[in-house]
Amino acid sequence: MKMKSLMLTAAVAALATPALAEVKVGMITTLSGGGAGLGIDVRDGFMLAIKQSGRDDIEVVIEDDQRKPDVAVQLADKMIQSEKVDVLTGIIWSNLAMAVVPSVTAQGKFYLSPNAGPSALAGKGCHENYFNVAWQNDNLHEAAGSYANTAGYKNSFILAPNYPAGKDALTGYKRFFEGNLAGEVYTQLGQTDYAAEIAQIRASGADSVFFFLPGGMGISFLKQYADSGVDIPVVGPAFSFDQGILQAVGDAALGVVNTSQWSKDLDNEANTAFVASFEAEYGRLPSLYASQGFDTANLLISAVEAADVSDADAFRAALEAADFASTRGAFKFGPNHHPIQTIYAREVIKEGDVYTNKIIGVALEDHADAYAADCKM
Repeated sequence: MKMKSLMLTAAVAALATPALAEVKVGMITTLSGGGAGLGIDVRDGFMLAIKQSGRDDIEVVIEDDQRKPDVAVQLADKMIQSEKVDVLTGIIWSNLAMAVVPSVTAQGKFYLSPNAGPSALAGKGCHENYFNVAWQNDNLHEAAGSYANTAGYKNSFILAPNYPAGKDALTGYKRFFEGNLAGEVYTQLGQTDYAAEIAQIRASGADSVFFFLPGGMGISFLKQYADSGVDIPVVGPAFSFDQGILQAVGDAALGVVNTSQWSKDLDNEANTAFVASFEAEYGRLPSLYASQGFDTANLLISAVEAADVSDADAFRAALEAADFASTRGAFKFGPNHHPIQTIYAREVIKEGDVYTNKIIGVALEDHADAYAADCKM
């Protein structure tokens, strides 16, 4: 009787202890058309971390937003209402994030951004369930402005696409750059012909050019700029000099300094293991976007290990703790759930037949964004 009693007590105790619920993740990212390489890298980095965790309680549903806001909104609604996801992630482009994130958080879901960080979601539009695991859009551009000062530039020509991230980019550069502007131009999102802009640069009297043109836009601009014969130094954020882009640009990018919170040569254990395992898994070097996808998944995993997603307060606290080994080293969230982190200056080099980046210095140390004071959670 005593043995049966003990067995019954153990069984009741097991039933009374709730198992951690399965977490369902909806990933909406760009997998086709212009900019697909960015979404593919975020997806691959994210899924590599999930695979390495060995967890079977995280399910990921992946959809292609085609870089269209209306498609992204439809997919988010389907994932929440039909797929019953708990957490959403994946969006690359800030105009898509602005269309999706406020609705997602209003419905009580968590959103973990592996890339887009529009200023509108960092300040007054912040939300307790929105976490950016990459940066606030202005950050890398602020670092570029800071680097331009140390390089002695006094008269920059600046350009970016006319969408939220482009506006944040030029705002960020101007916030830290202490010189004058030889020109300021907003291009069309998705533009591929930059002859008119290059002619303006040539005639501007600029001593430097700062541009933010992610994906295929940056490839087109850099190739045309190199072919134009304009000999004015270029500075940019990592987005236009990232691993996937550099192979398409080639020699035109050599020597260009760009800013990033991550680089494959960052000397920490988590990053060394990530670079090696990503290359082994996919047969290519990881990009900034891949590192951000990887970190986003590991943040999620750290929260799943600490709390049940059905307990929103506990799960949110677990995300805020950011108890994971980031590929960028030191990582923590500010009060608006955006990173506080060091941003580096990198130079484009060639290793054998591969174009890549190497760190040449620190542009901004332990840097937070400019909008946190306006966030009232």
